Amino acid sequence: MASQDWLDKDFYAVLGVSKDADEGEIKKAYRKLAKQYHPDRNEGDDAAERKFKDVGEAQAVLSDPEQRREYDAIRSMAGGGARFTAGGQGGGAGFEDIFSAFGGGGGGSRMRYSSGGGSPFAGGGGGEPDLEDIMSMFSGGGGASGFGGQGAGFRAPRGPVKGQDLTARTELSFRDAVEGRTISLSVNGEKVNAKIPAGVKDGQKIRLRGKGAHGDRGADRGDLILTVSVGKHPVYGRDGSNLTIDLPVTFAEAALGATVAVPTLDGSQVKVRIAPGTPSGRVLRLKGRGIATKAATGDLLAKVQIIVPTELSEAEREAVEVLRDARPDDPRAELASGATA
Repeated sequence: MASQDWLDKDFYAVLGVSKDADEGEIKKAYRKLAKQYHPDRNEGDDAAERKFKDVGEAQAVLSDPEQRREYDAIRSMAGGGARFTAGGQGGGAGFEDIFSAFGGGGGGSRMRYSSGGGSPFAGGGGGEPDLEDIMSMFSGGGGASGFGGQGAGFRAPRGPVKGQDLTARTELSFRDAVEGRTISLSVNGEKVNAKIPAGVKDGQKIRLRGKGAHGDRGADRGDLILTVSVGKHPVYGRDGSNLTIDLPVTFAEAALGATVAVPTLDGSQVKVRIAPGTPSGRVLRLKGRGIATKAATGDLLAKVQIIVPTELSEAEREAVEVLRDARPDDPRAELASGATA
């Protein structure tokens, strides 16, 4: 992280802890916020994703004793976040100039503090610069320190850079999406194994940690953001964690009642009771026969569809006519009267 970033960001405020918070308080605050703003719980929420990154950035610095000492010192001598720019003739020291000066102009060394005297520059009189030397440079007490002149051209030390996040797409069958599976992808010419959790939805994005681009040596890999497309099933549909199915029944079964078999996704069948007088469109719930995820297991929702025969034999026609004549009521009577209300 660049030194100017440390000036601009109050990591204690990001985590909601005091400046004298111990390691346990910092860890507790981080875990709470990371869970709250995790991308898996805030899909498509850019603000939550930025907050998640800020929380991780703050925790990375404050949980490292050496980085935290440096951060506290920088914020203290900068007056809590003032911005410093590299000066021209007679100007003030650039903030990055100060950091790189400790490394002899070559950059890359970490700032350390010691109680020894001497020049505030590495190699300028022996010993490491202490905090008072640094403070004096800002107040003009550095004299011939060289921060007010031109050509300071120094850089702050920088840690290894994490790899970039990558995106990819994959298509799953309905069954694989419901049951979950491990798939292989080719990302930037590299084979990546990805575990797809049970119950993934069509269009859902899955963040696969550490499956993105490689970073600098010693740095973490980025993440892979995988968008999943789910195919259709010839029999089943989906409603959240529930599976849905249209259940055909005959007019006789619906009118007189019956026990019928309903197929389930695992290949078995479950018997379900059709009550006498069941209308078309009624939904029968088969508990625990839906999609099983870590959070819960859904149900199988069977929607009754009364099948009307398209062709009738002479005997069947006569039987239907007998039923018609026995029930002369008009089922649309209420519909007609309600239409004129």
